[in-house]
Amino acid sequence: MKQVFGYPESLQTRPNHYCPGCTHGIIHRLVAEAIDELQVREKAIAVAPVGCAVLAYNYFNCDAQQAAHGRAPAVATGIKRALPDRIVFTYQGDGDLASIGMAEIVHAANRGENITVIFVNNAIYGMTGGQMAPTTLPGQKTTTSPYGRDTATTGYPIQVCEMLSTLKAPAFIARVSVHDPKNVLKAKEAIKKAFEYQVNGKGFTLVEVLSTCPTNWGMTPVEALKWLENNMIPAFPLGTFRSLEEVSK
Repeated sequence: MKQVFGYPESLQTRPNHYCPGCTHGIIHRLVAEAIDELQVREKAIAVAPVGCAVLAYNYFNCDAQQAAHGRAPAVATGIKRALPDRIVFTYQGDGDLASIGMAEIVHAANRGENITVIFVNNAIYGMTGGQMAPTTLPGQKTTTSPYGRDTATTGYPIQVCEMLSTLKAPAFIARVSVHDPKNVLKAKEAIKKAFEYQVNGKGFTLVEVLSTCPTNWGMTPVEALKWLENNMIPAFPLGTFRSLEEVSK
């Protein structure tokens, strides 16, 4: 019998530690498929974050380096500059990238470092118990905002793609989602494009992926997918915010 759908070579075949309904698994697969299709697995180096994906090095079947909380872009910069022929990518959550790691992501983008960043936004701190994150929506309840996020005292959600796209150096910045099959396919296309840019030496690329956290949102997996569609996408519009093709027009 001919096999028409298999396991990506760039993923380890092991049980994962993520909660039921968490979409990290989907995103892991999309990253692995992109690496496989571009045939760069032997040159790929992942940089793992601190957060729910802290064990990313156990899942990606390539070389990997653990970074301190928020420092993945700085670590990736060092690796890429020392080994410029490698394909270096970070895999970070919203707490890791948009809070403690804000300086690192802004300056890596501003320098145009030839790395790829996969930014997973689920609007909450997942691993540490569901606290309010930089991307938590106005009115959204978390363990540290039990009455809902109050923008008068905590400000508004940080829109990373919009912010980084104001810089001159980034080559490709996009926001996608994985809440339904149509958008999973679009997410795969954007992730692969981001890696292609790096393969071709075009500079800094980032793909923000809107993701669910059923456990800390207090929802079933199905409810969480619908909540993402109805609430997160209006706050974080999907689309391409920067690409060299558009800039050149």
